[in-house]
Amino acid sequence: MSAPATVVLLPGLLCDEAVWADQLTGLGERPCVVPDYGTRSSITDMATHVLAAVPAERLCVAGHSMGGRVALEMVRLAPERIERLALLDTGVTPRPEGPDGLAEEQQRLALLALARAEGMATMARRWAVGMVHPERLNTPLFEDIVAMVARKSTAVFAAQIQALLGRPDARPVLAQWRGPTLLLCGRQDSWSPLARHEQMQALAPQSRLVVIEDSGHMSPQEQPAAVTGALRRWLEQTC
Repeated sequence: MSAPATVVLLPGLLCDEAVWADQLTGLGERPCVVPDYGTRSSITDMATHVLAAVPAERLCVAGHSMGGRVALEMVRLAPERIERLALLDTGVTPRPEGPDGLAEEQQRLALLALARAEGMATMARRWAVGMVHPERLNTPLFEDIVAMVARKSTAVFAAQIQALLGRPDARPVLAQWRGPTLLLCGRQDSWSPLARHEQMQALAPQSRLVVIEDSGHMSPQEQPAAVTGALRRWLEQTC
């Protein structure tokens, strides 16, 4: 009997393995890895790095937030290695043109300027307010998220901002993908809302959409048991 495929858990913007802590424990009977993107400044470079860094030929790839975009780029680059795909609290469209795209750029660069002027911890505390369910503000979990983001450098932040501003249009990749697919979203995710994931499901009708109740954007940490359960069912799903 062949060894199970390696589960690749891709973190989002300014996140590390802490965002997947419960999943690493809950999926522990399977080989799991959480990559680090370093200071790579494009989604393609991040995906290429992960594909090279994880030697297993068979991969089950789950990406949270920016990690979902990296996951889809891995599918584009090496579809023969990807067995199944999970996209959590993420999106597939490129940065919009015109005023909306400019507003996004200004918002992201303002946070980078704050980080450079007052430190990553100060920026993290402001940024994380919009990332969690309102009831989790000023809780130990909120402080854990702030600490996780503060572990990253401004160089990493600048590189990941560049990657997100230049993100590719992943809609064709998702539309062509036919493997087992999980789409997951926190009910109160205001950054990557449920409506966006419903649009993604329309592109991938074979996918399963799971809504995590009482959760904002950081669903793997906010509702770890529910997210781990959804990932376990995804790993057991047949084509």
